[in-house]
Order: sequence, then C-alpha cells, then structure tokens
Amino acid sequence: MGSLPSPPPSPSQENHPSNYVMVTIFCPREPTPNVTLPNSIHLYYPSMNTWTNVGRIPGLVDDQVLKGFSMISLGDFIYIIGGQICNKEKVHVNDDSAEFLDEGIKVVPNVLRYNIRTNQWFNCAPLCVARYDFACTVCDNKIYVAGGKSRLASARGISSAELYDPDFDTWSRLPNLHILRYKCIGVTWKGKVYIIGGFAERENSDMTMPSIVERSSAEVLDSQARKWDLIAGMWQLDVPPNQIVAVNDTLFSSGDCLNAWKGHVEAYDGKFWNEVDGSRKRSLSTLEYNYENWPLNQRLYLTMAPIGNKLFFLAGYRVGGGELARTMSVVHVFDTSATVDPWKSFEPMELEGEKELCSHCCVVQLSSP
Repeated sequence: MGSLPSPPPSPSQENHPSNYVMVTIFCPREPTPNVTLPNSIHLYYPSMNTWTNVGRIPGLVDDQVLKGFSMISLGDFIYIIGGQICNKEKVHVNDDSAEFLDEGIKVVPNVLRYNIRTNQWFNCAPLCVARYDFACTVCDNKIYVAGGKSRLASARGISSAELYDPDFDTWSRLPNLHILRYKCIGVTWKGKVYIIGGFAERENSDMTMPSIVERSSAEVLDSQARKWDLIAGMWQLDVPPNQIVAVNDTLFSSGDCLNAWKGHVEAYDGKFWNEVDGSRKRSLSTLEYNYENWPLNQRLYLTMAPIGNKLFFLAGYRVGGGELARTMSVVHVFDTSATVDPWKSFEPMELEGEKELCSHCCVVQLSSP
C-alpha cells in the first residue's frame, strides 16, 4: 500500500480531486456527557486530506438522529431527503456493558437543501410519500427516489416512486415499481435510472419464502413510455448491495449491505458482476500493515464515491475503548484505469469521538466563485 502526501492543486485537470469535496454525515455511536446526538455534516477535501465540520442538520432536537435518509448533490447543493428520526436507546447486555440501538420515532417526508459554499440551509417541498431506506439518484438534473419503507412497524417495502424538479421545487409521482423494495440502490447508468436489488418481494407474496428472483432483480425507468422495465438477475444476490456507483459507463460495487467490503471491487459488464483485475486488497476491516500495531477494534464505517476514474473509499476505525474511544479515518483510492499498483492510501487522521456514518457520502464538484 502506498502513502500519498497532500498533492498540490491542479485546476487544469477537470477530474482532479482539488475540484471536489466529499460530504458525509455522522452521529456519535452512543450518547456521552459532552456530546449531543444530532447529526453533524463533515466535508472531506481529497486534495488536502483534511476534514471540516460545518455544523448540524437543522430541525432535530438533542438526543435525536436522522437515519435511513438519502443524500445527493446537485451543483453547489446537497439534498437530505426523507429518513426516520430515531432515539438512541440503551439496551442491557450484561452487568458490565450495554449497547445503544436506534429506536424509530417517525418517518419523515422532509427535504433539506444545503449550500456548501455559503453554509445556508433551505427547506424544500416535501416528498409525496414519507420514506426511509430507499433508492435515490440524479439524472438530467432531477432527483429520482423509489422504494423504501413508509411505516416503522412494516416488514415490507413500498413500490412508489417520485421525481423532484429543483427548478420548480416540486415532487411528482412516477409509476410504481413492479416489486416492493427497501434498501435498494438507485444509480444512473448510460443515461437511465436503475433501481437495483433490495429486500424485495411481489405485493401478492405470502412473505414466507423470500425469492432470490425478486431480490436480485432491477428496474429501469423508460421515461418516454413512463413505465419501469423489470431486469432479472442484474444483482445476482439475495442480499441487497451496499453501494453501486457508475464510472465511465461501468458500474462498480464493493460488497453488500451485510458485508460492505468483499475484499475486491466488482464491475458489471451488462450481464454479470466480475472481479476487477488488481482490485483485490486485504480486508478493510482493519488498518493495513503500516498501522497494525495500533490498538484497533473494528471498522466503524465504509463508504465509496467516484471522482473521474478513481473510487475513493472513506473508512473509519475505532481506536481505543470506553470513554477514550475515538475514530481513525483512512481514505483509500482505487484507480479503475490503472494497470499497475492501482491502490493508494492517504495518511490516517484522528477524528474526535467514536463516529457512526448515517448515510453514504456524496461528491460535490466545486464551481468557480
């Protein structure tokens, strides 16, 4: 594994990391005496390998967090869409320890817009259907959402889909998906909107035996005919994907929702997911050999984002324990176009507290002032 210093800016290169910022939203893994729980927004600058905390999501009271929402970028704005408001509830494990679990309070249709340049928040029109754990993607400067769950107590997903037009601040309903889905993935590929995988079943299913046929399927939006076309076997697993991103007309995945890192990157060739040559890497569950003497317990989070030909993996690891627990951040970069030594890693950085990722990161291309 190589180690990258902070590279100098190179504004002449459109896809150089200096032109981008990655947006992440964290919350503490558990309450502490000096830390309140509401979600905090952090910006990661890949050209400088630095993190900046820019504040909290507005509208949440202390000891509440937003989970299961989608975060997407358009221009200088990020949109925080839907989700469920949760409390951290203490659960007894044994006489010496306890764990904190998310206890859902309500599902919200709220949509917030944040300008990372001016640090301003705006309230947008709410979703037609409140939802969490849903698919979300951007296509032709419009936001598409589909599936998810609309009620906390429900064991089933929903099939509704809708479209947001930022020019008019309006949501409009789209045709329903063929299949009920939640924890599905939205991605724009070759100019079309795809909803892939998820815990999925047909509406008339008896729910006694989940079918891999539904869970491994995808749906693509035919915008001209205003209908969804069903694609069998596009994901090929009955466990939902963790993330799928597009790089130059190729889809990439690194794992599923139960195993965010499978040890390599896979690419979709239109029929199958195949391991990408050179992408195999020691498990990102722990820091690699350079840092193996550190007292690490486990990986806390892993999320990836594309910039140009590269996939950036933002990983966080727990260091220490108890009240001294903190988060060590390491960013790994995989060059999808490289034929030799495609992996590089930035120097690790310590972040305050033990953090939990609340949504996958998104990337904002910085416009000129």
